[in-house]
Amino acid sequence: MTRVLLTGFEPFADSAVNPSWQAVSLVAADPPPGTEVTAVRLACVFGTALEELAAAVAAADPELVLCVGQAGGRPGVTVERVAINVDDARIPDNAGRRPIDEPVVEGGPAAYFAPLPIKACVAAVRAAGIPAAVSQTAGTFVCNHVFYGLAHLIATERPALRGGFIHLPYAPEQVVDRAEPSLPAAVSAEALRAIIGAALSTRTDPRIAEGATH
Repeated sequence: MTRVLLTGFEPFADSAVNPSWQAVSLVAADPPPGTEVTAVRLACVFGTALEELAAAVAAADPELVLCVGQAGGRPGVTVERVAINVDDARIPDNAGRRPIDEPVVEGGPAAYFAPLPIKACVAAVRAAGIPAAVSQTAGTFVCNHVFYGLAHLIATERPALRGGFIHLPYAPEQVVDRAEPSLPAAVSAEALRAIIGAALSTRTDPRIAEGATH
């Protein structure tokens, strides 16, 4: 059995749900064949989330880690390409913290590319009939904070580990009063299962265009 760690976030601000936690919980309850999936919920709090991630990695000793977050307004599942070493919070996190222009890891590299076959993952989600794309930015809030922390952990302590960050659209119940894209939790969970399969079976990412002009 291949050990997989999935992380999602607690609800943020005034929302009652977070689609990332909904989806990873469903995958843990019904994992892809041949995998043993552990799901852990992270605080949407700078610093605390990284401590919880490190503890979860140590406990699960996974071969693959997918951290998952919410990207409201995006129309599909997005696989993040790059994590940057900066926290720049336009709004406070769930503990009221609002770092501005601070490094995620003092003295760490400016950025890390995801140690994940991102284009194969996107292709697998699309093959499942679910909209997906490569994303060139994970923002500068807690999602990027966790993504960079994971990439730094892999680079400095666990070079054999594969991992990355996935953003999901809103859940339908979050947008009943406004016209914004959403995906049901079950569909997002199916996308994560496809990503797990691609991540575990692909060693060389296909050379296909998934860039952006702006």
